[in-house]
Order: sequence, then C-alpha cells, then structure tokens
Amino acid sequence: MYDISGKIACVTGASAGIGAATAEALAEAGCNLVISARREDKIKEFSQYLSDKYEIKCFGGVLDVRNQKDVEKFFAELPEEFKNIEILVNNAGLAKDMTPLYENKISDWEQMIDTNVKGLLYVTKAVLPGMVERDKGHIVNIGSTAGRGTYPGGTVYCATKHAVNAITNGLRKDLLKTSLRVTTIDPGAVETEFSMVRFEGDQARSDKVYEGYEPLHAEDIADAVLYVVTRPPHVNVSDMIIYPTAQRDYHLVNRKA
Repeated sequence: MYDISGKIACVTGASAGIGAATAEALAEAGCNLVISARREDKIKEFSQYLSDKYEIKCFGGVLDVRNQKDVEKFFAELPEEFKNIEILVNNAGLAKDMTPLYENKISDWEQMIDTNVKGLLYVTKAVLPGMVERDKGHIVNIGSTAGRGTYPGGTVYCATKHAVNAITNGLRKDLLKTSLRVTTIDPGAVETEFSMVRFEGDQARSDKVYEGYEPLHAEDIADAVLYVVTRPPHVNVSDMIIYPTAQRDYHLVNRKA
C-alpha cells in the first residue's frame, strides 16, 4: 500500500453520500483535504468534524461546480498550504427525473450536463496544470454504470456519464508524457441521497429503487477510491466497475419479495 498521508486531496460534492464517505476515508488515511459542496452549513460542519476526528488540515468551502468563474476563484484563492493538490476526486454529480426524453424538462438536461460534464471539466482544468507542473497527481472521476449502457428514462443522464468515460480515457492519453494517473470508478446502485435528488424529494419513489435487495453503500465506493489512490506509483487502475451482488447489469437486479 502506497502511503498518502500528508498529501492534499480534493473531493467535490463532499457534503453527503459518496463524496462525504470518500473524504472521510482519505482523512483517515492521513490526507489533508480540500472539500466542497453547495450547502455551506453542511460542508463547514463536516470540515470541522474531519479536522477534529482525524487531526488533519481540512479546508471546506462552498462551490457549485456548474459556475466556471466560481470554480476558478475557488481554486485560485485556496490558502497556500492547500494549493498543491495531488489527489482530485471529481464526485459532484446528479440525475434528474426518469421520464422519456420527449417528456423531460430542458432545465433538468442543463443541470445534469452542467454538473456531470462541464463541472467535472471546470474543476479538472483548475487543478490539473499544477499537477502537470509538479508531475505528481491522480485524478479519480466518479462515473456510473449508466456510462456503460442506457436505460429507459435515463437518456440524458446516461449520456453525461458516457461523457465522463470519454473524458477520463482521453485525459489519460493526453497525460502520456507525465507520471499522472487517471481513474474512473463506475458504481451501480448506491443508496445515498441520489434518488431523492432525482425524484425531487419523493421518499416513496426513492425507496422503491432499492427495494428487495441490498444496494451498495457510499463507504463501498470510498473504499474503492482509497484502494486506487494507494497503489504504488507505477500502477494505474484505469477503470473499475462496482455492482451490488444482486445487480448484474445496469437494468438487471434480483429483487426478492
């Protein structure tokens, strides 16, 4: 296992779910952290919790990755001790609704594309030049098994996650002449706030997604992130697909009565 203690790691969308679990796993491994989310109260409280519990340095700030100017400002104004980010986890992402394309709201398309694709690009563009200059860094993009296929009601969401896959693969090639590593982790069904966001807070619809089987937990994906970033420097885990045991493809789930 490669020692990452003392390194600066950045996690977007870190106030809940996979992002929060990943930030905590990295803090426990000794990383100092830059964490961001849209909810100020949540990210500030979580930042303090991580600092106190794991005795690491943690900078928690408000950031909506959809706003390119805000992304630039956020990273440009980081305190000096947090600027040399060596691990970037692009986690911020969401899905909206599950209606056919012709019934979708265009505002939902824009939110998914702006967050899942453009937001990931904005953050990567803000952090990557420093990594290239230092020739040190690892970018981990949290994709989805939706980026490996399609399903009814998920056309635009699946398209955004296919884009994450293409960006990850292309970036890995762009960085051929460096020592930087690039990974995509594609989870299947993970029980977090994801479905609540997708269904606008409808608890019953959200619960039905995970009914009849045990889905993945946020900590399972955080454990995968920790695994890939702690491989020796000559090892790059390029792609990882993770399903709960009951799920065999993005549309095949064994639900028990």
